[in-house]
Amino acid sequence: MALALIVFSPANAAADCNQSIAKLYKAKSPAVVRITALTINPYRKEDRVQLETGSGFIFDGIGLVMTNSHTVFGAQILSITLDDGTTLPVKLLGADPIYDLAILQIPAPKKGGLPVLKFADSDLVQPGDEVIAIGNPMGLGQTITSGIVSAINRILPDRPRMLAQPMIQTDTPINPGNSGGPILNRCGDVIGIASEILGNAQNIGFAIPSNLASSVIGSLIEKGRLIRPWLGIDGSMIDEELGKVFAFPLPNGFLVEAVEPNSPANLAGITGGHLPVKIGLRTLILGGDIIVAINDIEIKEVKDLQRGLDLLQIGKKIQFKIFRQGKIIISELMITERPLQPGDLPEASQIFTAPEGKGKIMVQ
Repeated sequence: MALALIVFSPANAAADCNQSIAKLYKAKSPAVVRITALTINPYRKEDRVQLETGSGFIFDGIGLVMTNSHTVFGAQILSITLDDGTTLPVKLLGADPIYDLAILQIPAPKKGGLPVLKFADSDLVQPGDEVIAIGNPMGLGQTITSGIVSAINRILPDRPRMLAQPMIQTDTPINPGNSGGPILNRCGDVIGIASEILGNAQNIGFAIPSNLASSVIGSLIEKGRLIRPWLGIDGSMIDEELGKVFAFPLPNGFLVEAVEPNSPANLAGITGGHLPVKIGLRTLILGGDIIVAINDIEIKEVKDLQRGLDLLQIGKKIQFKIFRQGKIIISELMITERPLQPGDLPEASQIFTAPEGKGKIMVQ
């Protein structure tokens, strides 16, 4: 498939950015679609079949649609309904559960063209910018809401696998069914993709920045997934506050709670925990190694961990300084490619497990 040329929308004409929200909705909503996903869970006797809806948007005239990965995860049957009510079959080209992005394709019309949305530069977004969301919340059909950018570079505690990818926070009302829909600036260009909300709050929603979304399109289309370096460990950060809870000395660092078989960490002899302990709302598995440094980077805060993870390259070695039973051990790992996981390939016959890891840092 020929890859679409993704072009960021530069400064639009002033008139394009000052039109009313009503006119903006009329002009941009035809590119927003409703996604219907039929899933089957063979491990349940009841409620085996679920029908869910989400949103997406057309970003290329050949029929390419962007949405959230969790919107299409495990779908036995997928369909897309256009703004005019036309329902089309859809092919899942690629999905990434960690970034929560997916690319779909619908048939391009034989005559005329498809309406498309352009990506804006999300690095230019600032708190206070006016934004609108178009989607299909709660199965009610296409809806528009408006608000502002509440914050940028927001790291979410319940999306730890997106550790390096700050989100855009907005007070624009986002509800179930909006997932995968566009968050537009007042020029009508996409600055983010609606991803999730805080359920116990009012109008605190989060969007995947458009720069991140546009950067993965090529890989998702060509390979059906994103190729990542792999460690094969799962764990939690140990900071000074948590360290004070324990009567025994516990250094700051990344506590290894689980190690995947045949992973680089497993082959290097890194061990996970064996003793589950609940501290407040957190559950930890103690007894495993604590990674206190990656190469020369000491792991004292989450940002230090991310700096260390940024060093990972497939085919390269990396050095871990590990605290184990009161001793410091140096371990060297050969980084390999993350193997295929359920949900990486767009095969309709696969049954996927929804992303988890709440309160955890999934280092994959």
